[in-house]
Amino acid sequence: MKTSRALLTAAALAVVLPAGAARAEPDAAAPAVNEYVALGDSWAADATITQITTVFTPTPCVQSARNYAKQVAAALSVPVFRDATCGGAVTANMTAPQRTALGDNAPQFDRLTESTDLVTLEIGGNDADLAAVVGACVTFDPAATPCLDQMVVDGVDRMSQNIARTEPRVAAAIAGIRERAPHARILLLDYFEGIGLDGGCWPEIPISDADAIWLGRKLIEMHDMLARVADDTGVEFVDTYAGSAGHDACKPVGTRWVEGLLPYSGNPVGPAVPFHPNQLGADYQARRVLEALGA
Repeated sequence: MKTSRALLTAAALAVVLPAGAARAEPDAAAPAVNEYVALGDSWAADATITQITTVFTPTPCVQSARNYAKQVAAALSVPVFRDATCGGAVTANMTAPQRTALGDNAPQFDRLTESTDLVTLEIGGNDADLAAVVGACVTFDPAATPCLDQMVVDGVDRMSQNIARTEPRVAAAIAGIRERAPHARILLLDYFEGIGLDGGCWPEIPISDADAIWLGRKLIEMHDMLARVADDTGVEFVDTYAGSAGHDACKPVGTRWVEGLLPYSGNPVGPAVPFHPNQLGADYQARRVLEALGA
């Protein structure tokens, strides 16, 4: 059974990793990984339009053929690899199927087994509704603050409350991984800087400076929350936020690691998912994971 799965995984990686993707032989000091499972949402799937693969998940998951998990699996020559990541996923989709118009993504934990020895997890943004609120910030008035007006009422920041409510859900997801894969090394990733703290770039991205700064601070709150969960649960934290400054959506093609509102990317050239990592961002995530693994 293990041999069959290894052959299938090798074939799958050959299909989904085009020329130029990470295929390096593992470093002699790199840990041997036999069974790797990737879990998470669209930032883990590295949501794409031009590089969608359905090897592991349905089309609406918009999982990239060159996301960071596949690069890590290839770089470490992992014989058994399963990628459950799916755009729109929340922590509840770890144990419940994610319904899509073109088929369901099975509960992500279904890919875990007692022999799984590496798990990456990136989740929480959708639980907090952080991704959903970005669209509400769009305005044709550079002085308007629709996000602040909607989310900060009587001095209470509803997004901060959402992030706080998400914290025990992420911790519960880690407990669920441990229950199903007791021997796994677990890496929890955060979300890197998609919007800087120095304001936006209206009208290129039609979000006012005040709302852009607020969004940037919410990403830091997400980072702090996920770092705290990692510390409290004893898993390894992969800090992708540190080191990502200067690569936000306002930067030019070739420098930015995340796309803006315009659904078009220069890396790779073609349609893109707004406010999600492009290939440069996926490559950066892969580097940080491999660094954490000592590879």
